[in-house]
Parts: sequence; C-alpha cells; structure tokens
Amino acid sequence: MPQTSPLNIDFAALRVLRVVHEQRSFSRAAEHLGTNQSTISYTIERLRAVFQDPLFIRQAGGVAPTVRCDKIVEDTQPLIETFLELANPDAFDPASAKATVRLACNYFERATIVPHLVRDLRRAAPDISLRIVSSTSQGRELLSSGEADTLVGPFKIEATGFYRERLFREEYVCVMDPHNPLAKDDLSIEQFLDAPHAVVTYGRTWKSWFLQEMDHAGLKLRMALELPSPAILPELIEGTDLISTIPSRIAKRFGPQIVTRPCPFPAPFDIYMHWTARTHRSPMHQWLRQRIAATKGL
Repeated sequence: MPQTSPLNIDFAALRVLRVVHEQRSFSRAAEHLGTNQSTISYTIERLRAVFQDPLFIRQAGGVAPTVRCDKIVEDTQPLIETFLELANPDAFDPASAKATVRLACNYFERATIVPHLVRDLRRAAPDISLRIVSSTSQGRELLSSGEADTLVGPFKIEATGFYRERLFREEYVCVMDPHNPLAKDDLSIEQFLDAPHAVVTYGRTWKSWFLQEMDHAGLKLRMALELPSPAILPELIEGTDLISTIPSRIAKRFGPQIVTRPCPFPAPFDIYMHWTARTHRSPMHQWLRQRIAATKGL
C-alpha cells in the first residue's frame, strides 16, 4: 500500500475515523454522520494509506479496530477538539448570543432539569436554541461524535477525554393512590414485595437502581403493570391497589394526586453532567453548564 502524505488528511476524515471506531460499523457511522457508506469507505481507505495500517478488520455484525487504530483515535481527538476551540469567540454575552446547543438526557432529566433550564434560557439568552437529544444508553457516543454538547444522567464516564460534574443525589420513593391501604404508613420490605407494582422500564434502555439492588439481594417484585415512562403514572394507579417506585423528584411533580412513602430500597444515586474538551473552554458552554448546575433538578 503506497503511503499518502499525512498533510492530505483533514479533521473531517479524523472525525469519520472516530465515529467508525465508536460505532464499530461503516453503515452505522454513515447514519450518524448523515452521509452514505461509500463516503465512509473512501475516507477510511485514505486514512489507511496515511497510517499504513488496515485500521479496521471485518467481523460479524461490523468491524473491529486494530491496536494502532485505537491509539490513533485516542491521540488525535485532543487535536480535533483544540482546533474547534480556536473557532470559538472569546467573549460571550447571553443576551445577544445566537447559537444552538444540544443537551443529551432522558425522561428524568427532561422532567426535572430541562423545564428550569428552558425558562432560564428564555429569560437570559432568548436567541440560544436548545435541542434536546434522547441519550438512551448512547450518551457517551453522542458526546464523542459531537451530536451532543452536554450529557446529563445517572452514570459516571471514567474514560479519558471526558469532563464531569456531580449535580445532585437522588433516591427512590413509593407512590400510590391516597385510598390504598398501604398509604397509611411506611412500607415494610414484606409489604413492598407483596404489593402489586406498576414497574417503569424506561423503554428497557435503563434498569432502575432499586431493581438492581433487589436483584443483588435475590428479590423480585410482583409486577402487575409494565410501562416505559412514569409520565401518566398517577392516572394509571388512581383508584387501584398498585404502587410504583420512582425517583423522588419525579414524585414531587405529581402533587396531591398520589401519596408518597419511603421506599424500603431507596438506592441513592447521583446525577452527573459530562462534556468533552470540544466545549470545555467555550465561554458559551461554560455559561450553559453553570445554568444546568444551578437547577439542581428542583
């Protein structure tokens, strides 16, 4: 394979390399980048000629990176992000700023943090457009590919190249109809296990911490209803003997329509905000992260 001069490669090609590396698939990378698979293949061939390495080996269901590819992706990402930072203006005035910022999160954050953030932006930065991206279980990939600027959720990314701030601690509570006999007092573990449950699965992209804690203890719920979101939970449990276990900040939003009781498995967990070097020194994104942190999911 004749070697191509490294100066013939641009940052866009290196971004393609990183997305293929994350997706482990040319076709999925093309979908993420909004292009076609032939463009991805052509770009990877150019990179192979530069680095004198196959970079990816075909395997069932996609491709696997070579050891050299892993190192190239790790070493070039800071170069890309530093270059992008150079294009950011040094001064930032929220009142006059015009931009689109992308926040990756899921239902919990959309219900507890986003409403406060939207009101804050409309008041202080009316020309900044907020785009909410559903992160499901792909938050890290969304940040790495640049499809999201900030990620908020109940997990901690330990990998190199990510920044993190802990926002607040949350725990689970039990909710039920006010006329449910169990609403009179705190639940024992036995009452909790015997009660019929409306279990929120969050579209099966996330398993609640209290369920993970119960799994470790070898305990199971009596599931009478399974639903992907707690959005209409009060209407579903009204007038029934069902109970459900949800984060306390979600329960507070339902008001007197339901009764809240401590959960025998509160399973405290932390909510984190993550970002990458691409936006780390951006005055606009620094300001935005400060606004997100100030909400505390109240």
